Amino acid sequence: MDIIILGIESSCDDTSASVIRNGYVASNRVANQDVHKKYGGVVPELASRAHQKNIIPVVDVALAEAGVKPEDVSAVAYTRGPGLMGSLLVGTSFAKGFSIARKIPLIDVNHLHAHILSVFLQAEGENKPMPPFPFLCLLVSGGHTQILVIKSHLESEIIGQTIDDAAGEAFDKCAKVLGLPYPGGPLIDKFAPAGNPDKFVFSKPRIAGLNYSFSGLKTSFLYFLRDELNKNSSFIDENTPDLCASIQKTIIDILIEKLVLASQQTGIRHVAIAGGVSANSGLRRAIIDTGTQQKWQAYIPEFKYSTDNAAMIAITGYYKFKQGVFANLHDAPFARNKA
Repeated sequence: MDIIILGIESSCDDTSASVIRNGYVASNRVANQDVHKKYGGVVPELASRAHQKNIIPVVDVALAEAGVKPEDVSAVAYTRGPGLMGSLLVGTSFAKGFSIARKIPLIDVNHLHAHILSVFLQAEGENKPMPPFPFLCLLVSGGHTQILVIKSHLESEIIGQTIDDAAGEAFDKCAKVLGLPYPGGPLIDKFAPAGNPDKFVFSKPRIAGLNYSFSGLKTSFLYFLRDELNKNSSFIDENTPDLCASIQKTIIDILIEKLVLASQQTGIRHVAIAGGVSANSGLRRAIIDTGTQQKWQAYIPEFKYSTDNAAMIAITGYYKFKQGVFANLHDAPFARNKA
């Protein structure tokens, strides 16, 4: 009998639904919210209202695309957190209602855990290489930067993490200082290929062990621009590609240096990246190039599965379903990660 998991993702400003059939992606639909661009960031109240408007149509389309009827679904998985509380409540409420109406198991999913398992996503008929356990994962997003040892589909250990800002925050805040519109991180990636990554050199933090720090880099970048603008008011306009290339190279170098150290310390040669920042083209190239140098086997999720999506929620739900790990209807969503 087929195991069919309906996944619901609503942690921030994207409403997404996906169907996983026997471990393969049957559909994955995402409704974006453009309303936030003019505000320079996600407005929580507007996000939750948009989720309420989008969730039923998105689920309907995901089920139809997969050729699945509501009565065919084995379980419903949803993002419990971390994320924006109002947004999480919409997805949580829908999933609980669907579970009660269909009398099927409810599966809660940690958003960060789901990002890690995005490396296992593939459509039926594909034969992508999958990482063996244990493997290392660099989890990089707007709010989190961690290095983890992934011991099984449901077990992991954090061995390094940021002590202040995340890498995604560093990208977005540096983009904002450059005057780039929201979301700024992808725009740095867009302009960087046309620039010289060695044109400007920025100091890297000296943090012991496998932990990261990005707040100092962000501050030094701000002060650097302030000083250059005092000399030349057109400095940013004249050097945007070089500035983007240089700051992107610095952030990526910081990430890769610790990941290499983690591989050396653990002896693990299978290395993955995950999270929203894994969509950055420079980081994706760096993981592959470093893998060649270090004799790693690198695993990178498809671009469409790098940012928030329900397929990663559904695949996590699939592995939890197989092990009988279900949620309680009384479980409340959480805005901040618990561990």
